[in-house]
Order: sequence, then structure tokens, then C-alpha cells
Amino acid sequence: MVGLMSRGVRGIAALGALAALLTGCGIQIPNDPHGTLDRVAGGTLRVGATENPPWVELEDDEPEGSEPALIEAFAAAQDATVEWTTGSEADLLDALERGRLDVVVGGFLDDTPWVDKAATTFPYTATAGGRDKHVMLVRMGENGLLVALERFLFEEGS
Repeated sequence: MVGLMSRGVRGIAALGALAALLTGCGIQIPNDPHGTLDRVAGGTLRVGATENPPWVELEDDEPEGSEPALIEAFAAAQDATVEWTTGSEADLLDALERGRLDVVVGGFLDDTPWVDKAATTFPYTATAGGRDKHVMLVRMGENGLLVALERFLFEEGS
């Protein structure tokens, strides 16, 4: 048992040393293979919105509601503007998967069937007595953007 614990501790120490080495080499962890967070900073966050009141409501094709408000605030924190695209879940998730969108909102729950096409944030709020946990969807692999959005959502909820 002691041997297993010391191997685990050595493994964790080795991972920590590797992370420090990579950080010293200018490699960012978490990483965005497509550079989304760098592109968004001071630029444009491309967001898809599908109607699902009260989370997202479309007024003349302009997204309103709690999730668009959160996205607008997140973009402002990145010194970015939001470019909105509205449509069906299927169309928006296809655009997200192809890299035409960065984030998709629409009152999604943590058990969304779209997990094969998108990464989900941690549940940032819960309804129905805690049973319905709400998430936002981010392009798969863009972990820097995902972590930045999760930090923002956590801070907004604190």
C-alpha cells in the first residue's frame, strides 16, 4: 500500500514538474488548439443562440435573456464584442463543430445529448430543486476558452 501511494505521489510530482517546464517554454495550459481565446481577446466572440425561454428569447432575431446577458458580460471582460447567430440546436452545433462558432447557448442541461459535438461548461446554475443543471456549450478542444468562461461563470455566481 505504501509503495502504491509513493508511486502516486511521485506521478503527481512528475506531472507538476512537466506542467512547470511546459509553462516555462511558453506553452499555455489549458491550450486552445485553434487559438480561440487569443482571437476573442480584443476581437469577436461568435455565439450561437437557440430560443429556450427564459434562458434565451429571440426578439427580432436578437438574443435576450439570462444567458445572452452572461455572454455579453463575458465578452466585455475579454474586451470583445459578440457576433450572434440564431438557429436550431442542430444547425448551431454543426457550426460549432466546424469552428464557425465559439459558444452556443440555449438553456442546455448537463445531460445534453450534444456531448459528442461540444464541450460543456460546469453547471453554472440549477433549477427544479437542483435537478436541472444548466451548462453552455463550447467548441471541442478549446480548453483555454472553456476554462475562461467557467471562471467567469463561477465568479458571477459567487
